[in-house]
Amino acid sequence: MIQMTDVKKIYSLGRTEIRALRGVSLEIQPHEFISIMGPSGSGKSTLMNIIGFLDRPTSGSYQFEGQEVSQVDDDHLAKLRNMRIGFVFQTFNLMPRYTALKNVELPLVYSGLLPKERREKATAVLGEVGLYDRLHHKPSEMSGGEQQRVAIARALVNHPAVLLADEPTGNLDSKSGAEIIDIFKRLNEGGTTLVVVTHNREVAIHSKRIFQVLDGRLVGEERLG
Repeated sequence: MIQMTDVKKIYSLGRTEIRALRGVSLEIQPHEFISIMGPSGSGKSTLMNIIGFLDRPTSGSYQFEGQEVSQVDDDHLAKLRNMRIGFVFQTFNLMPRYTALKNVELPLVYSGLLPKERREKATAVLGEVGLYDRLHHKPSEMSGGEQQRVAIARALVNHPAVLLADEPTGNLDSKSGAEIIDIFKRLNEGGTTLVVVTHNREVAIHSKRIFQVLDGRLVGEERLG
């Protein structure tokens, strides 16, 4: 599904070059659950952004489902990102004035679905993450764990091929974090490919493989289970 070969990313700040990635090569198979670990500044978030089409490599090859990403224009890349990639972030990124239902409906606005169809799909996926009784609650009326479940539902509503999660339990207590991990495991068992970026080994050990990133390089791979 995902194949990267010698991917490099260089950011220019005036005359200064920041080498965020220094030749990363990896493969992720369909239906895998993998984790990317590393300290702050290691390049793990840059790697996730490239996997999710939020950024492009400076050089190297990135193939997604057999297609070379460098040959795809920005408009098509945006469509791929909306339909094939789901994102979950540490800070939830929910619209505060919208209910859970409206937040989850947002990605469907660009899919051309009628309002009734959007509501039905959003309601169904909120039910899948255990929030059927929170459809009309706003983020301020929900716990952190519930907000993260809304964010997961929003990421899943278009049935993406890959779910990318950046420190998904970072703002949660241990009980809520464990609930989120259980949801991820259930999604993976149902066929969703999962990529979790984390500094927390207690989160990473639930995946099948852990990639260690340091100073923009892939420095280790650990297979679990």
